[in-house]
Amino acid sequence: MNPIVNGIEAMRDVDGIREIVIKSQRAEDEQILVSVSDTGIGFLPQLAEQIFDPFFTTKPQSTGMGLRICRSIIELHGGRLWGIGTPGQGATSHLSPPIARNVPRAGSPANPHAPW
Repeated sequence: MNPIVNGIEAMRDVDGIREIVIKSQRAEDEQILVSVSDTGIGFLPQLAEQIFDPFFTTKPQSTGMGLRICRSIIELHGGRLWGIGTPGQGATSHLSPPIARNVPRAGSPANPHAPW
Protein backbone atom coordinates (compact mmCIF):
# COMPACT_ATOMS: atom_id res chain seq x y z
CA MET A 1 0.00 0.00 0.00
CA ASN A 2 2.80 2.44 0.86
CA PRO A 3 4.38 2.39 -2.63
CA ILE A 4 0.95 3.20 -4.12
CA VAL A 5 0.41 6.12 -1.75
CA ASN A 6 3.95 7.35 -2.42
CA GLY A 7 3.27 7.25 -6.16
CA ILE A 8 0.05 9.23 -5.77
CA GLU A 9 1.83 11.84 -3.66
CA ALA A 10 4.75 12.03 -6.12
CA MET A 11 2.33 12.93 -8.92
CA ARG A 12 0.52 15.65 -6.97
CA ASP A 13 2.39 18.55 -8.60
CA VAL A 14 3.04 16.96 -12.00
CA ASP A 15 1.60 18.65 -15.07
CA GLY A 16 0.45 16.29 -17.78
CA ILE A 17 -0.31 12.59 -17.54
CA ARG A 18 -0.58 11.11 -14.06
CA GLU A 19 -0.60 7.38 -14.13
CA ILE A 20 0.00 4.52 -11.72
CA VAL A 21 0.47 1.05 -13.15
CA ILE A 22 0.38 -2.03 -10.94
CA LYS A 23 1.60 -5.27 -12.51
CA SER A 24 2.12 -8.75 -11.16
CA GLN A 25 3.85 -11.72 -12.70
CA ARG A 26 5.51 -14.95 -11.69
CA ALA A 27 9.25 -14.47 -11.20
CA GLU A 28 12.16 -16.84 -10.78
CA ASP A 29 12.79 -18.85 -7.61
CA GLU A 30 9.12 -19.48 -6.80
CA GLN A 31 8.36 -15.82 -6.25
CA ILE A 32 5.88 -13.27 -7.53
CA LEU A 33 7.00 -9.89 -8.83
CA VAL A 34 4.66 -6.97 -8.16
CA SER A 35 5.61 -3.60 -9.66
CA VAL A 36 4.08 -0.22 -8.86
CA SER A 37 5.10 2.46 -11.39
CA ASP A 38 4.13 6.12 -11.38
CA THR A 39 4.69 9.16 -13.57
CA GLY A 40 5.65 11.34 -10.62
CA ILE A 41 8.77 13.33 -9.88
CA GLY A 42 10.97 10.23 -9.52
CA PHE A 43 14.22 10.17 -7.55
CA LEU A 44 17.93 10.10 -8.27
CA PRO A 45 19.35 6.61 -8.95
CA GLN A 46 21.89 7.03 -6.14
CA LEU A 47 18.98 7.29 -3.66
CA ALA A 48 17.61 3.84 -4.58
CA GLU A 49 18.84 2.31 -1.30
CA GLN A 50 18.65 5.42 0.86
CA ILE A 51 14.87 5.72 0.40
CA PHE A 52 14.56 2.59 2.57
CA ASP A 53 16.64 4.02 5.43
CA PRO A 54 14.76 4.83 8.64
CA PHE A 55 13.67 8.48 8.79
CA PHE A 56 14.75 9.26 5.22
CA THR A 57 12.11 11.37 3.51
CA THR A 58 11.68 13.91 0.77
CA LYS A 59 8.22 14.95 1.99
CA PRO A 60 7.64 17.63 4.64
CA GLN A 61 4.79 15.76 6.34
CA SER A 62 6.41 12.30 6.43
CA THR A 63 8.10 10.28 9.14
CA GLY A 64 10.35 8.52 6.64
CA MET A 65 9.36 5.13 8.05
CA GLY A 66 6.86 3.82 5.47
CA LEU A 67 9.25 2.17 3.03
CA ARG A 68 11.53 0.99 5.86
CA ILE A 69 8.60 -0.79 7.53
CA CYS A 70 7.41 -2.26 4.21
CA ARG A 71 10.86 -3.61 3.42
CA SER A 72 11.26 -5.08 6.91
CA ILE A 73 7.95 -6.94 6.65
CA ILE A 74 8.70 -8.24 3.15
CA GLU A 75 12.20 -9.38 4.13
CA LEU A 76 10.87 -11.06 7.28
CA HIS A 77 8.81 -13.29 5.00
CA GLY A 78 11.74 -14.07 2.69
CA GLY A 79 10.97 -11.48 -0.02
CA ARG A 80 12.54 -8.33 -1.41
CA LEU A 81 11.48 -4.71 -1.92
CA TRP A 82 13.48 -2.26 -4.03
CA GLY A 83 12.96 0.87 -6.07
CA ILE A 84 14.14 2.39 -9.32
CA GLY A 85 13.76 6.10 -9.98
CA THR A 86 14.39 8.47 -12.83
CA PRO A 87 14.26 12.18 -11.92
CA GLY A 88 11.33 13.86 -13.63
CA GLN A 89 10.08 10.60 -15.15
CA GLY A 90 8.67 8.65 -12.22
CA ALA A 91 9.60 5.69 -10.12
CA THR A 92 8.93 1.98 -9.86
CA SER A 93 8.76 -0.03 -6.66
CA HIS A 94 9.30 -3.77 -7.02
CA LEU A 95 8.00 -6.22 -4.45
CA SER A 96 8.95 -9.88 -4.63
CA PRO A 97 7.31 -11.90 -1.85
CA PRO A 98 7.63 -15.70 -1.80
CA ILE A 99 4.67 -17.67 -3.14
CA ALA A 100 2.65 -19.26 -0.35
CA ARG A 101 2.46 -23.03 -0.65
CA ASN A 102 0.07 -25.42 1.09
CA VAL A 103 -1.69 -22.72 3.07
CA PRO A 104 -4.90 -24.20 4.50
CA ARG A 105 -8.07 -22.27 3.75
CA ALA A 106 -10.44 -21.05 6.44
CA GLY A 107 -12.72 -23.81 7.61
CA SER A 108 -10.54 -26.56 6.15
CA PRO A 109 -9.75 -29.55 8.39
CA ALA A 110 -6.15 -28.31 8.69
CA ASN A 111 -7.26 -24.83 9.78
CA PRO A 112 -10.90 -24.92 11.01
CA HIS A 113 -10.74 -21.74 13.11
CA ALA A 114 -8.81 -19.43 10.82
CA PRO A 115 -10.65 -16.10 10.35
CA TRP A 116 -9.51 -15.68 6.76
